[in-house]
Amino acid sequence: MITVVEGALVYSNLLALLAIGLTLTYITTGVANFAQGSFAVIGSYLTLTLLYLFEVHPYYSIPAAFVSGGILGVGVYTIVLRPLIKRGATPVILMIATLALDLVLLGLIGAYAGVLSDATGRDAVKFIFTPLDYEVLGVQGILVVSTLLILFLITLLLILLYRTNFGIALRASMENPSLAEVMGVNLEYTRLFAWTLSGALSATAGSLLPFRQEIVPATGAIIIVSIFAASIVGGVAKIFGAVLGGYLIGLSESLVTYKLSLIIGSGVLIYGKVISLAILLTMLLLSPQGLTGVRLRRDWTKLWRE
Repeated sequence: MITVVEGALVYSNLLALLAIGLTLTYITTGVANFAQGSFAVIGSYLTLTLLYLFEVHPYYSIPAAFVSGGILGVGVYTIVLRPLIKRGATPVILMIATLALDLVLLGLIGAYAGVLSDATGRDAVKFIFTPLDYEVLGVQGILVVSTLLILFLITLLLILLYRTNFGIALRASMENPSLAEVMGVNLEYTRLFAWTLSGALSATAGSLLPFRQEIVPATGAIIIVSIFAASIVGGVAKIFGAVLGGYLIGLSESLVTYKLSLIIGSGVLIYGKVISLAILLTMLLLSPQGLTGVRLRRDWTKLWRE
């Protein structure tokens, strides 16, 4: 059971990073990025490439994944979304654009996996990093690394948001974009930064995800369900609600599925996303604003009385 709990905590750490990225883009541009999962898989394949070609251990690839993910976020916003926003595209159109982007990325990742396999003679279509991990005082290395990483990144994010002038401008643009623009805040910079950070966090999480599960080109389309669930359940309008939602969904999805597998059989493991969807549906019925919503207690009371 210790291994299961450790795996659940690792998954929750990475899911929280992915949910923060999704929440950032939603708050600043009103776009629910359907390509968030593919952003993570790109980080996985970048790490795999460095491992296959240069024998770089995945843990040492984290900075490269962070920077590359940031560049990816900049590119997506600059090339795809900004032109649409300037033309007055609605949030629905922007979300459809990210969905189309996700399909494009899926095809590119699949093609790249085939090329990398042919070039190295090693399987890149399906891979996992678990054999490369080590233990630290009896604890899985990925648990230590992922926990330290999310604590470090959240600390930096707190300092940025609450101890810098740019952070104040960023928070203002999130809470009231129109008023922030009147006060002289450059919304274009805040949006660009949000997409940069979102891509960086997603690719960083993706670089460590192979320690938790097997990666294939379509992994992004699978984990996007959990990412959306974490962001919405925590409160899609609150950055740190994404952290709360990430741990709730990550722990529930892992531990509940494991318990059910002991009762029903291992076949239930492939339906783990049903847990996320059930929690998501319940939260939408009780409080659409999520766990950080101000109406949470009133919504629960109302439901109870009905």
